[in-house]
Amino acid sequence: MKSHAKAVVIGGGVVGCSVLYHLAKAGWTDIMLIERSELTSGSSWHAAGGFHTLNGDPNVAKLQAYTVQLYREIEELSGQSCSLHLTGGVMMADTPERMDFLRLAHAKGRYLGMDTELITPSEAKAMFPLMDETNFVGAMWDPVEGHLDPSGTTHAYAKAARKLGAEIVLRNRVVELTQEVDGTWNVVTEQGAVKAEHVVNCGGLWAREIGRMVGVELPLLAMEHMYLLTEPMPEVEEFNKSTGREMIGVMDFKGEIYTRQERNGILLGTYEKACKPWSPVNTPWDFGHELLQPDIDRIAPSLEIGSKHFPGIEKAGIKQIINGPFTFALDGNPLVGPVQGLTNFWCACAVMAGFSQGGGVGLALSNWMVHGDPGFDVWGMDVARFGEWATLRYTNAKVRENYSRRFSIRFPNEELPAARPAQTTPLYDTMLANNAVMGDSWGLETPLWFAPKGTEPKDIVSFHRSNDFGPIGEEVRATREKVGVTEIANFAKYEVSGPGSEDFLNRLMTNRMPKTGRIVLTPMLNEFGRLIGDFTIAKAGEERFMIWSSSAAQKYHMRWFEKHLPKDAPGTSQVRIHRFDQTLVGLSIAGPKSRDLLQKLVDVDISTKAFRFMDFREMAVGGAPCMVNRITYTGDLGYEIWMAPAYQRLVYKAIKDAGEEFGLVDFGMRALLSMRLEKNFPTWFRELRPIYGPFEGAMDRFVKLEKNDFIGRESAAREQAEGPKLRRVSFIVDAADADVMGDEPIWAKVGGKDYGTVEKPHGYGAQRFDTDGKEVRGSRAAEGASAVRGIVDGDWRVVGWVTSGGYAHYVQESMAQGYVPAALAGDESAGLFEIEILGSRRPARINVEPPFDPSGEKMRA
Repeated sequence: MKSHAKAVVIGGGVVGCSVLYHLAKAGWTDIMLIERSELTSGSSWHAAGGFHTLNGDPNVAKLQAYTVQLYREIEELSGQSCSLHLTGGVMMADTPERMDFLRLAHAKGRYLGMDTELITPSEAKAMFPLMDETNFVGAMWDPVEGHLDPSGTTHAYAKAARKLGAEIVLRNRVVELTQEVDGTWNVVTEQGAVKAEHVVNCGGLWAREIGRMVGVELPLLAMEHMYLLTEPMPEVEEFNKSTGREMIGVMDFKGEIYTRQERNGILLGTYEKACKPWSPVNTPWDFGHELLQPDIDRIAPSLEIGSKHFPGIEKAGIKQIINGPFTFALDGNPLVGPVQGLTNFWCACAVMAGFSQGGGVGLALSNWMVHGDPGFDVWGMDVARFGEWATLRYTNAKVRENYSRRFSIRFPNEELPAARPAQTTPLYDTMLANNAVMGDSWGLETPLWFAPKGTEPKDIVSFHRSNDFGPIGEEVRATREKVGVTEIANFAKYEVSGPGSEDFLNRLMTNRMPKTGRIVLTPMLNEFGRLIGDFTIAKAGEERFMIWSSSAAQKYHMRWFEKHLPKDAPGTSQVRIHRFDQTLVGLSIAGPKSRDLLQKLVDVDISTKAFRFMDFREMAVGGAPCMVNRITYTGDLGYEIWMAPAYQRLVYKAIKDAGEEFGLVDFGMRALLSMRLEKNFPTWFRELRPIYGPFEGAMDRFVKLEKNDFIGRESAAREQAEGPKLRRVSFIVDAADADVMGDEPIWAKVGGKDYGTVEKPHGYGAQRFDTDGKEVRGSRAAEGASAVRGIVDGDWRVVGWVTSGGYAHYVQESMAQGYVPAALAGDESAGLFEIEILGSRRPARINVEPPFDPSGEKMRA
């Protein structure tokens, strides 16, 4: 074993071997993988080996499609067969609600380049005759599903990596990780130490233990997972013989079952409600090629439903029950990327669906390590998406919840209860007493809406408008016409201070920094000119700035800030960054009476001239020391008031007491999001993401190309000069009883018009309409997706996608935001656009100016 390497990958499962292969493919050959035992000694060897491209996050789905396409490549390079079976598969819906879910997934597939199709239960039965189709109301067919040999696939990655120059060391456990002052790592193993520039944690079942070596508690947990194999079945053999095909894979939501053909029998697996964690605190190092004791009683309820839905399987004998541990993160997606606070320590773990996602994870992480950017929008997998609140016990509760709901529908207004409440503000009990329906906002309990007195504060979950619709409308109208108060503790809050802090922020941000006592709004770009942040920045004093942004991005942004701190000496900087998290909380008041209300609580002049729009000031509010911004996300006259938690109850009570004469109401996060739609305001991680440039995102007025050489400036200047290919727009939608939720396709009646080549969202190749109105295929085959079905209908084409939306209660319109070709972005014609909602295409038209206060007079009053 050599003593030095550019990168050491720890763990020899499918993910570790994929990372090693992709690093070698990217040109890093001075790399090695260290495995404590043999390859596939963790979860990989006993996996069911299924793969698919569908995922609730379109960005993850894109990388899954890449993974499937990759298998032929590694087979050819390695000479090792993956035993690929591309059978296709169906998802079965037994209720109208589950059919709505499939309609959403199918619509999303239109712009992702996925060849899904909604079919009848009888059509599904023709491909899997073991089912009783009378138990179902519909299904969705996906041709890009199948299964493979887990061991063969892992070894194919490993052999391909070796051919490209990588080294693999087996039977050698890593026992310690330490870091030198210069940032290099000492990877201490049973066979000696290796100095490495980079370390990648692909430890799988042992990823927590590897993380603990560097002081990190990763939010993942191993769960026991069972599937069974039947004896050979004559029905399977007859189907193969008569059709010349293998039986397809089937997912049954009701039974929490997945099934497919395995040799001449059937493999049937479950995600049972009565799930069981495995080794919840520590993973034993001596666990190897072992299986766990089967517990058929635990999966009996699923098998009972399965016997009803698939009576052809019930008669088969059980040959073997496999029970083995797999790791999951809180939301079921992987943990990938650099760990904030550490130098060159990377994660690629909790990849539960390793044979669907392993290739994409390896590609994204290798891009990140070699080129400084994953090359894709991987927020849904980024290890930075969870905060310090994701402790061991919190993680264990949420993973159990996620596992038990793996085949359950997640409704857009559904809040999951496990491990809550985790973080609360001093107003938590007060909000509950006010009949608030609470939601989880990056681990923090946040009021969503307020149920009328005498009614239960509870969401009735649905894809359609629900019981919150009326109360939210009342909150919006009262705020717009009088005044409302809402809690805003769920914002991210930072202070940047010290010599050079203004230069530091000017280097990071696209807008000029404000003068003392003033506020600016500004995006932040990466080196490729893509949006990675959206901030409110106030200059609080000489070389002191207060910053607010999305709470979910706190660790993501801290990682970026720390990476770009000026270095006055090795590892030092005079610029200081403090993340407040919940040591600074806030309240916002908004509406035409908000100035009158606030004036009663302060002892300074806050008239229009004395306290202008976009001013910042430190003042006492209700007797408590506070910071006040004259700005709100409602787009109305209003103020953000920030204070230490010890003062929040005092300030809230003062606001409520003084506001009684003005008709003050409490409003929640859903009302706030409704009001932002009326102003065409974007949101971070929906409209503004790292796949969009600032001009595509319609952030033009916040980008000052002439100010200085900020990060991403050259790419942004090029985007402006060439013109953006896409453009964020706002729509008025003729909706029925359901509004958009995000990721719906946007149709346009473009006929034979040429709008050029537009990159598909999330990197899914290109789509171009030529002058004859025919679709010209782009790079979809290279991206691993099949030919598109259902994106062309006569003169209508799928030209874009919805990012977010809902009902705008004050203007009484259903609204949506999304991206379309820039050439269409200014066309407000009726009859040009339709947006597909739950399988129904609804007329929509662009509204360039916001429907509420288009001139902005109210917020500047």
